[in-house]
Amino acid sequence: MSIPASFIQELIARADVVEIVGRYVPLKKAGANFMGLCPFHGEKSPSFSVSPTKQFYHCFGCGAHGNAIGFLREHAGMGFVEAVHDLAGQYGLQVPEDDASPEDRARAASQREKQATLSDVLEKAGDAYRKQLRQSPGAIDYLKRRGVSGEIAKQFGIGYAPAGWRSLASVFPSYDDPLLAESGLVIVGEDETASGGSPGAAKRYDRFRDRVMFPIRNVKGETIGFGGRVLGDEKPKYLNSPETPVFSKGRELYGLFEARAAFRQHGYALVTEGYMDVVALAQLGFPNAVATLGTACTPDHVQKLFRFTESVVFSFDGDAAGRRAARKALDGALPYATDTRSIKFLFLPAEHDPDSYIREFGADAFARFVADAVPLSRFMLEAAREGCDLSSAEGRAHMASNARPLWNAFPEGALKRQLLTEIAETVQLGAAELTELWGMARASRFQPREERRERDEPPPAHDDAPWNGWDDGSPPRTEERRYGKKGFQQRGARPAAPGSRGRILPPSRSDLAARRLLSRMAEWDALPHELHELLCGLPGEHG
Repeated sequence: MSIPASFIQELIARADVVEIVGRYVPLKKAGANFMGLCPFHGEKSPSFSVSPTKQFYHCFGCGAHGNAIGFLREHAGMGFVEAVHDLAGQYGLQVPEDDASPEDRARAASQREKQATLSDVLEKAGDAYRKQLRQSPGAIDYLKRRGVSGEIAKQFGIGYAPAGWRSLASVFPSYDDPLLAESGLVIVGEDETASGGSPGAAKRYDRFRDRVMFPIRNVKGETIGFGGRVLGDEKPKYLNSPETPVFSKGRELYGLFEARAAFRQHGYALVTEGYMDVVALAQLGFPNAVATLGTACTPDHVQKLFRFTESVVFSFDGDAAGRRAARKALDGALPYATDTRSIKFLFLPAEHDPDSYIREFGADAFARFVADAVPLSRFMLEAAREGCDLSSAEGRAHMASNARPLWNAFPEGALKRQLLTEIAETVQLGAAELTELWGMARASRFQPREERRERDEPPPAHDDAPWNGWDDGSPPRTEERRYGKKGFQQRGARPAAPGSRGRILPPSRSDLAARRLLSRMAEWDALPHELHELLCGLPGEHG
């Protein structure tokens, strides 16, 4: 997507950086500029200056600076194109795209309009849920028992969905509005006994009933979905919004909007397994926590976190389920494990979640527990070693096989090279031998199915295949075994019939190698340099 530079200049000139920054940071007039606490590092005295004349912000403490687009990128974690579209939308401008067709532009504009409309619908429902919370003693009592204060409940926008089947009918002008179903607030089904008595009439009812409601917000603070927690022991305990045009569980993290500034203040993001973990941790002094939304941690989750911080700690229960979840998080994190980033895995005792651990042992003990979490490199080696008996050659070979896809997922860098050395030492191979082994395994994957089958099946009759280049030139025969250069045949056996294609000169080893290479040039290019040298160093036809 190409956005004209002239439009970007026009957008920056029209945007008010004080207004944009002021939506996220409380600012006070100080002479010609505005001052506030820097959102990019922790400080107690304001050193963050915003200039309305220069349309520029600058922090005298950490050096952060930029214009309105830069602020949205750094503070909201947006990409450049996303920040331009967001800023243009705030000022009623349409972003021109040089390489987009009119149909693509119209489709993109329609999608943005639909997303904005759905977010408005969800925000209206969130307001209604928050009002209901004030009138619901049972929900308030549940939050108090979990140690959640009114201030934290307000910060996260927590509400309550009443027990009625159609409570939202009193919130929206039309309960039949398709947007209610499209946003995931209302479920539409088929019911022969629906009102009116007509067979197959649509039955509509609220998705969330008698639940404490947790708004799920994107990085801009827009409500894109909800999570609901039952007050008792009914199932399911947690219920999320379905996938919609504005909400995808595999890409969103609960609490990310609220925790962004805390990532910088605490130096890391803490990824937990539930909404209440996030809320309770914020109450107990760890506002840098986020949670996945009932799904395994994905590469999209990890990539989004690294927009805001260079250090991520995954927190899991210490039981088998927690270990499985950690293993999936490892797969998602490996492609982003660069030399400058820190990724760790925290395993709590089986009887504790973060909330209960802090209440029993204190915040300082939990902070030390986080500091001592398992580094990604060690957890990766443990995952590769799992189920392998390293005292046997078979077990070490098994570990080498397990480690290959994990190691390949790392980006290039010093960490990847160090892990190669560690893996090689553990499986008692040299690093060059191990990469050669892995390269050969990779090359075999590119081999066509037919060729692999030919390799594994018995050799065909001589009239269906050319002579083997390893033979001495004597005609091949069926029903006989060759010992040395002389063929032996059972007495009385009929000689084999000549091939249907007549006499075929046997190709040499070099011919066979050249034929294979020319038909596999793509795979040759994919092989590592070490394997190239090995293959080129093989002896010629006569040794």
